[in-house]
Amino acid sequence: MQLLSSPSATVSGLRAGYASGALRPADVVAELTARIDARGDDHVWISRTPVDELHRRARELEGLDPAGHPLWGVPVAVKDNIDAVGLPTTAACPAFTRTPDADATAVRRLRAAGAIVVGKTNLDQFATGLNGGRSPYGAPESVFGGDLISGGSSSGSAVAVAAGLVPVALGTDTAGSGRVPAALNGVVGLKPTRGLVGTAGMLPACRSLDCVSVFTRDLTGAAEVLAVLAGPDPDDPWSRAAPPEAPGARPVVVALPEDLDLDRGDGTVDTGFADAFARVAATVAARAGTVGTPTAALREAGDLLYGGPWVAERLAVLADVLDTHRDAVLPVTRAVIEAGARFSAVEAFRARYRLQELRAEVARLFATADVLLLPTVPTTFTRAELAAEPVMRNLVLGRYTQATNLLDLSAVAVPAGTTDDGRPFGVTLLGPAFSEARLLHAAAALLGPPR
Repeated sequence: MQLLSSPSATVSGLRAGYASGALRPADVVAELTARIDARGDDHVWISRTPVDELHRRARELEGLDPAGHPLWGVPVAVKDNIDAVGLPTTAACPAFTRTPDADATAVRRLRAAGAIVVGKTNLDQFATGLNGGRSPYGAPESVFGGDLISGGSSSGSAVAVAAGLVPVALGTDTAGSGRVPAALNGVVGLKPTRGLVGTAGMLPACRSLDCVSVFTRDLTGAAEVLAVLAGPDPDDPWSRAAPPEAPGARPVVVALPEDLDLDRGDGTVDTGFADAFARVAATVAARAGTVGTPTAALREAGDLLYGGPWVAERLAVLADVLDTHRDAVLPVTRAVIEAGARFSAVEAFRARYRLQELRAEVARLFATADVLLLPTVPTTFTRAELAAEPVMRNLVLGRYTQATNLLDLSAVAVPAGTTDDGRPFGVTLLGPAFSEARLLHAAAALLGPPR
């Protein structure tokens, strides 16, 4: 059948197969199980739903009306810092493992929509990192091979979708964890506005910034999954209701960076990424109005996340874990988290004031443009390169993603082909809070096939 390895391995493709009678949930379960087994230990999964339970769920779905369940029969993977009943939550730290007695809000909504939870995916431990290598369960390789990193922290979720194992996966995104691995594996990564998707049942990294993110094979699938997930969550005090937004078909004005920074962290520029972005920018300019914009405010805001007092929020969340399981936390992860102890309350307030100034500056940008186009990452690295320099190169990967939640923006990462030497390249469209419909519409119009 090879359904899940074909271009039609999407939410809409599965729905069409089910509607025509060509597919049944049991068929899809059998195929995905075989495909996962055939890949062997690819470091994608931390735990998997037992096969007999997957088939029980498939039989259960046969008694439900697909018309009332928008994700009927759609297999999904869940990042292993998000609770799913029947599977342990480890956050990639075996000593931390807990057995949840309730689904996270996002997982509950997926199941209610008819989804099949296949398993829990690997991640950078405690969702701290953007490279996909900070896990005792191994480092997944990018589907592009060549020892290229998968990106993190939602490494397993991105690879699961990119490898055709599932059409949908949940990640999380605090500093770029739902966008960096999307770019490095050639899939769509949607980072909703903070609070739009409830985070109850998700182990926090930075509670005030965390988002549940979505990986899919196409933009339509991302929109369909978001429609299921979005909405007030009474169990999440950070939940926010979205104001009405019409997607609109009017011409889009795109802001393009005037000060593109593709330095690899060592003073050299990734010319392959520069050329790839120039090609995308030219395509966008041919389809929409554009304005130039500086991006220094975004980079400065992003630096506050790990170089400023927001790193203390990670310590606030995980201090008890460090107290009880210190030796089980990877040294690089522990160093990042414990760095939060050096900041004072005075420094936190001063940084908060500066962040508000940067938010005002970025708001003026969106007064003249609908969306901002940026490379998702400035470059990529091999797993060996990240192992040799895990901190500085991790910060390079987050150069254009770390500011998004601090600035209260929404974003969608979209694959944009490869560099001339075959490395994956992706771009991100950013917009103000609650502009998801605008971003998805713009991404399809500006980055999709010519119409």
